[in-house]
Amino acid sequence: MMPQAPCRVLIVDDSAVVRQVLTEILSADPAIEVVGTAADPLLAREKIKRLNPDVLTLDVEMPRMDGLAFLENLMRLHPLPVVMVSSLTERGADTTLQALALGAVDFVSKPKLDVARGLDAYAEEIRSKVKIAARSRVRAISPLIRRPPQQATGPAHIGFRTTDRLIAIGASAGGTEALRVVLEAMPADAPAIVMTQHLPASFSTAFAERLDRHSAMSVREASDGEAILPGHAYLPPGGRHLRVIRDGARWRCRVDDTAPVNLHKPAVDVLFQSVAQNAGANAIGAILTGMGEDGARGLLAMKLAGAPTLAQDEASSVVWGMPGSAVRLGATDEVLPLERISERLLALAQR
Repeated sequence: MMPQAPCRVLIVDDSAVVRQVLTEILSADPAIEVVGTAADPLLAREKIKRLNPDVLTLDVEMPRMDGLAFLENLMRLHPLPVVMVSSLTERGADTTLQALALGAVDFVSKPKLDVARGLDAYAEEIRSKVKIAARSRVRAISPLIRRPPQQATGPAHIGFRTTDRLIAIGASAGGTEALRVVLEAMPADAPAIVMTQHLPASFSTAFAERLDRHSAMSVREASDGEAILPGHAYLPPGGRHLRVIRDGARWRCRVDDTAPVNLHKPAVDVLFQSVAQNAGANAIGAILTGMGEDGARGLLAMKLAGAPTLAQDEASSVVWGMPGSAVRLGATDEVLPLERISERLLALAQR
């Protein structure tokens, strides 16, 4: 078998220090070749044409042209896997979520202090995300047509008001947009939804607010001990695990600071295992796009407890790591394209 050619990377960042550090970090991996660097998007545009890279790393905040405006043009005219290098500030979180909405595959967070030494600690994560991005699916984006959130009134009213169904969803790379697509199609009185998405701690508030704006459901960060109610969707607050616990006839959120699982905190497996244990056949599980295997074993536990289980299909996933692992493990009843997952969840909830 011929050895695979290294993936060709172009680094776009206005800081000469960051360009140098990223070049050293990425070049240390024989599977990656840094073909060039650019200090701003206008230079990057020329180098993309000339060097034809497989992957771009892109700083969010840059001179001469905003990183987001550049990304939007790029995904429209020359779709390419992009890994955003963002700051961990509140503004950085919001901008990064917008970048993922525009088609970026993933992001790494620039450490706040001592960038050179901090990025070095992130070396493995950066290399891994760049290599996965090289194999990911990107599409030319068309301007997003926003469906108005479904209202719970009128003939489309599904009349779910019940506490006996719980939907659990897990996602990682590509998941910030996949979750938006699923939640956007949910009516205001849909069954309660508990979700885990791999994100840095400082991103969770901005992410919950973003999902809330796009959904007729009420989307919020879970607080420890709160009751899980229909029409509400719950995300773990930054850097905490979310579990579902039973309290008599109802479910509550358990938010805790225990150790990472599968290197993740929050971890999808933690949520899914708790749902299998405490909601059993009353739950429905779905695993969406993401790298790695987190959630596959938990989804299998849900299936064995009698819950119907779904996975996003490969064609619509940015990275088919987590759903693919679940399928290989035999944890899924159905594999569906992203745009069909909400309607299927609702149909299964009506059973």
